Amino acid sequence: MRAMILAAGLGKRMRPLTDNTPKPLLKAGDKSLIEHQIDRLVKGGVSAAVINHFYLGGMIEQALGDGSRYGLDLAYSREAILLDTAGGIIKALPKLKDDSFIVVNSDVWTDFDFSTLKPVDGESRLAHLVLVDNAEHNPGGDFHLNETGLVRNGEGSDGSSLTFSGISVLHRNLFAGFPIQPRSVVPLLQEAMKKDLVSGEHYQGEWIDVGTPERLADVTNKLSGNTVEVAQ
Repeated sequence: MRAMILAAGLGKRMRPLTDNTPKPLLKAGDKSLIEHQIDRLVKGGVSAAVINHFYLGGMIEQALGDGSRYGLDLAYSREAILLDTAGGIIKALPKLKDDSFIVVNSDVWTDFDFSTLKPVDGESRLAHLVLVDNAEHNPGGDFHLNETGLVRNGEGSDGSSLTFSGISVLHRNLFAGFPIQPRSVVPLLQEAMKKDLVSGEHYQGEWIDVGTPERLADVTNKLSGNTVEVAQ
């Protein structure tokens, strides 16, 4: 499967670090956030990816080039206006080519093994989401898993919930009929959940949503103490 790396955000919560640098290029240790993500994807067997960008996007292209030095074939989807998650994916579909593809946020730092992800068929499944334990900044969570491994919106009957990690496998049928315009992927996923078309898994390894300077410092501290390897 190809992958799409979402990198078009403004990084407002990271200011002033993002005043002159796009958030995906902020350094954690000796690599940028997006380079850490690329390394994980390559280790997981991904050989081609599309990166969407908007804010200071030319700097991302200049920094990463065609991806050859990472062992990855990189293409770019440039956005003239911010298209949000679904809009950005819809615009990039011709470059993604595959019917089913991995989608990952550029600002997630994790030891998740991408080789464990499998395609979804577009009929019985439109999406597969990787969920993680709720962090302090999202105590209420987003979704829950039922007993058959399907994802449901909100809390379970027992009050349990999990946070969407920003890692998923999506099928292009999820976006069928929608034009290229600003749109979040969340309502599309919620509608698919109602039809039992979204599966999920609970990942309990390393995962940090690097949304603030403090969390960027946390990742840097972790990297200085030990190197994260592929989770087994």
